Amino acid sequence: MTENKKLELYFHIPFCVRKCLYCDFLSAPGTRAQIEAYMEALLTETRKRAGEYTDRTVTSIFLGGGTPSVAPPQKIQELMDTVRGSFRLSKDAEITMEVNPGTADAERLAAYYEAGINRLSIGLQSADEKELSALGRIHSFSDFLNIWEAGRRTGFSNMSVDLMSAIPGQTIASWRETLLKVLSLKYPPEHISAYSLIVEEGTPFASLQKEGRLPLPDEDSERLMYEETGRILREHGYERYEISNYAKPGYACRHNCGYWQREDYLGLGIGAASLVDNVRFQNGRDLDRYLEAPLGCREGVQSLSVTEQMEEFVFLGLRMIRGISPLAFERTFGVSMEKVYGPVIERNRKDGLLYFREDEETKEGRLALTERGLDLSNYCMAQFLLS
Repeated sequence: MTENKKLELYFHIPFCVRKCLYCDFLSAPGTRAQIEAYMEALLTETRKRAGEYTDRTVTSIFLGGGTPSVAPPQKIQELMDTVRGSFRLSKDAEITMEVNPGTADAERLAAYYEAGINRLSIGLQSADEKELSALGRIHSFSDFLNIWEAGRRTGFSNMSVDLMSAIPGQTIASWRETLLKVLSLKYPPEHISAYSLIVEEGTPFASLQKEGRLPLPDEDSERLMYEETGRILREHGYERYEISNYAKPGYACRHNCGYWQREDYLGLGIGAASLVDNVRFQNGRDLDRYLEAPLGCREGVQSLSVTEQMEEFVFLGLRMIRGISPLAFERTFGVSMEKVYGPVIERNRKDGLLYFREDEETKEGRLALTERGLDLSNYCMAQFLLS
């Protein structure tokens, strides 16, 4: 490994006050004792694992969950102090923390800011109280407004909002109203993640859907919500830089862009996944085992073949609106993208799903999804699987 290779860090904090009805993430309510014990284990794992990456510079950090803001603020401070004392941290590192409006207040936000968090990702989902209730969220829109204003007063100048469309009881009008309420904030967000609900197996929503008791919008309404998202955000100065993500110029989430561009990242905490030097691995999902031996639960170690690396390069990179660079592909793998994927590219170009565009910064040609291709992204990307 060369000196100063980049590394992203992800910390999984799996606790929440109450599991939302749509959530299939690794999360669950926890007692104060469990949360504090977990944070101590996370500190141990962080200190010990850092010794394996002394030639790396950490360029971004993401605290996700679960709901990281359920952890005591002093534990977040200890975690950040441990990172700074154990890893080489870039001076301009992007450090994001997910926050649920129902688990934070001005005092906590001030503590996070003091700890070095410089980007907040706030899970609103909807500005409609009935829709929030249908999702099983623990907060109101008023709670969100209080946290948003507190974040700005504290000094956070990079704040993101998560929104969700196609949820039970939602209409095109109510979705539009959610977008406009967020955009009419005194200091609107620098970044918006706008996802469409996917009903996952094993969730309460999946059970309700099987029973015919989940009043989801029809396909035409969902489609119109999707179109309204792009139109409204574009009119308010947001650039769509990934399938579900929009940002003011210069505020794309650097951490997530790293995932899509296959930057090396290290996941810490239960269930956290990693990619380092083309090796994927993750921590096990058993909380008790992790608390007992935070360094002894790594599993699923997989050295990616060149074929698998090529597949990931394409179907992760195509998630980004600017697309992928054929020149970077050839530099990485020593073979042209045309030679590996020529027929697939040509077929999807003829079908109107892919096109070559000129990059505004580098002026090089890049392969990207068209508007239609974005709609059919899963279908298109699946064709790039070689194995």
